[in-house]
Amino acid sequence: MPQISPELLTQIRSRFAQVDHCPQQGPRIFFENAGGALTLNAAVETSTRYAAIPDNQGRDNPGSRELVRVITKAKTDMAEFMNAPGGQFFVGESGTELLFRLIMNACLGTSRGGVVLGSTLEHPATRSACDRWAQVAGQRHVLIPHDNATGTIEAAAYADAVTADTVVATIVHTSPVTGMGVDVAACSAAIRAVAPACVIIVDGIQHAAHGRMDLTAYDVDGYVVSPYKVFSRHGYGLAWISPRLSALPHNSLIDGPAENWEMGTRDTGSYATLSDVVDYFDWLGGAVGGGSDRRARFAAAADAIHAQEQALTDAMIDGTGNLPGLREMDKVTIIGGADNPAREGLVSLVVDGVASVDVVKTLNDHGIRTHLRKADHYSGNILTPLEMDSCVRVSMCHYNSVDEVAKFLATMKQITE
Repeated sequence: MPQISPELLTQIRSRFAQVDHCPQQGPRIFFENAGGALTLNAAVETSTRYAAIPDNQGRDNPGSRELVRVITKAKTDMAEFMNAPGGQFFVGESGTELLFRLIMNACLGTSRGGVVLGSTLEHPATRSACDRWAQVAGQRHVLIPHDNATGTIEAAAYADAVTADTVVATIVHTSPVTGMGVDVAACSAAIRAVAPACVIIVDGIQHAAHGRMDLTAYDVDGYVVSPYKVFSRHGYGLAWISPRLSALPHNSLIDGPAENWEMGTRDTGSYATLSDVVDYFDWLGGAVGGGSDRRARFAAAADAIHAQEQALTDAMIDGTGNLPGLREMDKVTIIGGADNPAREGLVSLVVDGVASVDVVKTLNDHGIRTHLRKADHYSGNILTPLEMDSCVRVSMCHYNSVDEVAKFLATMKQITE
């Protein structure tokens, strides 16, 4: 597996804005990547450039034609990066809004009396959309319990729950609370074995920054990401939908293109920054020896990201240098367990006798940015069954370093003692 050397890590970090400092806080370590990853410098520059352009798409002038070219290129780049088998990409208000829209149209476009199948692992964007639109469409929403011990869900759980009348199914690719990944291809195959015509929609928002996406292998109908969590910026979401989902009834203009899902004129700069993201993965794959084929470079980049994040989480859990890891801290409980192969760059924890809000504050006072998750409408589905009122989420990305992990462990040692 390709590795990220210290020299390459320096190059990687130089490509991201605010990698080690906050304009308000000053120097800081960023372990809040699940809340929103760092932004590529290229994406910042692209956004600034396109914000100045007055032209709209679809006009007969050189400026407009260039905007259309940029949008078309971004969609082509994303199709290659995600190995998308036809279908279409489009942007919307946010990842949450797009999940709601895809699920709404999937429910309304399928049979009354059918089942809408999901899991308790999923983000409230998916669970809430299914709950609402299954009721409106006269369908039954069924939630499969996830595994509390591992913090994930297996394909076998879908296989046990799916029925022939399942018309819509949802899968979360990675949990934003436990940090554990899900085998989307295996879950999809389990669903299709019993309900081959089921419309399957995936929340890929938390997974996207970790690199590997393969829509051909997944055999699903919808996949949603939030670009600000994959090195672009806030203000929009991105969805891919299959030809079958594209053809379902949906909001559109009278006499407009039948399969257009985009609502109004979109920001060309948001599309252009997607090309910046794809170019970054392409560069990284080449830097770790991915070869001359672009898809091979994407795969090499994903492997390198996985290896780096594994090294970071291993250091955090098992220790580094003379610093003990979280595993050795008696007061620390790691959600999903210390040894979990499904983990994707994230460790959620609680400290016995110390409120999670105080842990987050102390870490922040030491210049280490983490996040508090409460047993509320966002995270109660994970924390309440564990009888936890909150936890500390420590989320890393491949541009983080073991030195940063060491500073985190040194502070955690103080907190736990």
